[in-house]
Amino acid sequence: MKDSFSNHRKISPLAALSDEIDLRDINQENDSIEIGPTELALSEWRSDNLQLPNLPAMRAFRLNRIVQKLIQNNLSGVLLFDPLNIRYATDTTNMQVWNTHNPFRACLVLADYYMIVWDYKNSPFLCEFNPLVKEVRSGASMFYFASGDKTDQAAERFAIQVNEICKRHIPENCRIAVDKIMISGLRALENQNLIVINGEPIMEKARAIKGKDDILAMRCAINACEKSVKEMEKLVRPGLSENEVWSVLHAENIKRGGEWIETRLLTSGPRTNPWFQECGPRIIQNNEILAFDTDLIGCYGLCADISRTWWIGNKKPREDIIYAMNHACEHLSKNMNLLKPGISFQDLTFKGHELDPKFQKLKYSCKMHGVGLCDEWPLIAYPDEWVSGAYDYLVKPGMVFCVEALISEEGKDFSIKLEDQVLITETGYENLTNYPFDKNLLGD
Repeated sequence: MKDSFSNHRKISPLAALSDEIDLRDINQENDSIEIGPTELALSEWRSDNLQLPNLPAMRAFRLNRIVQKLIQNNLSGVLLFDPLNIRYATDTTNMQVWNTHNPFRACLVLADYYMIVWDYKNSPFLCEFNPLVKEVRSGASMFYFASGDKTDQAAERFAIQVNEICKRHIPENCRIAVDKIMISGLRALENQNLIVINGEPIMEKARAIKGKDDILAMRCAINACEKSVKEMEKLVRPGLSENEVWSVLHAENIKRGGEWIETRLLTSGPRTNPWFQECGPRIIQNNEILAFDTDLIGCYGLCADISRTWWIGNKKPREDIIYAMNHACEHLSKNMNLLKPGISFQDLTFKGHELDPKFQKLKYSCKMHGVGLCDEWPLIAYPDEWVSGAYDYLVKPGMVFCVEALISEEGKDFSIKLEDQVLITETGYENLTNYPFDKNLLGD
């Protein structure tokens, strides 16, 4: 049996887990290997009286969520390749975007709380700050670029390790969940007589409930996102390209310790209709709209997913644009007011605000969706896209939803896009989004 990684790390687990430590006084790299909020973000949060999360407590909460799901589903463990699931389990990162299409990392969480990470062979130190990670190994790469025509053999070596670990820790249970794996890896695990279960529902439902420190971290991430959006709004003017404006959000996110942006959803004028075009070199004209969706992975790896539409110009917007903006606000508000513990996902779909018929065809892909480290389960569909049996669940405290509004009429030269991020409390909801709507578009 390998010596536990946590027994020979550089940072004391006892120091990391002390409840008496004030994280404001800790040099950030001691707890996060220099990935985390910058002094700019920390100073802004102090000014806004935001409380920092207790990161060791947050990590322990997340691990416990995973283990409880394993026990509930009679699983020996869950094997993770999705970098965001690995981030949730370990709070470690390693070339996240590259890892999404080159799966070189893996993490095995067992039902006895034992956790192993397979990392890039030259970077085992990236897990040193987290005493919950008990071992670090290498050799989880089973994609063709890394292993070529010996991919099956690489997968077999990895699967033998996984089987040996599971038998050592949970010998009576050969059921293992796996989130995303290469075909050769799946076959190799099954050749070890492991019963492979879909791990995606396990992880999505574990991640759906946020703990106290997840919520504190999310408040900080949203604050940093909104500060970044404000810098973008200060800059935007006719004559700039969409790309120039969008680049500000990227730069300001990184300045504050954010990580990346998942999409390029910023467009102007007629390029906002239909929605889901991505930003490009178009020059923003006077007296037209600009709309965007942040889809931003910010501080602590938390997603800040908000949308706003702005009027760019010196004349009053047209009446049809003002009407659409007010309709979007009404849609957002009335659907948000449905949110409370105990309401069914089905009721969220079939109740609430109904869009004008002219806006139905180009409406958004969902009314709401979960959010955490990224867009997450569940998706709340519109009535015409409800699938019976797919979402027979209830809203619970600790869930976070993004409430959506896309007001877009076929053949028109604009769309209005709005989105707020909302926490489910014990008695109702709290809108975590503070960024104002454009008063010009509201007709004020």
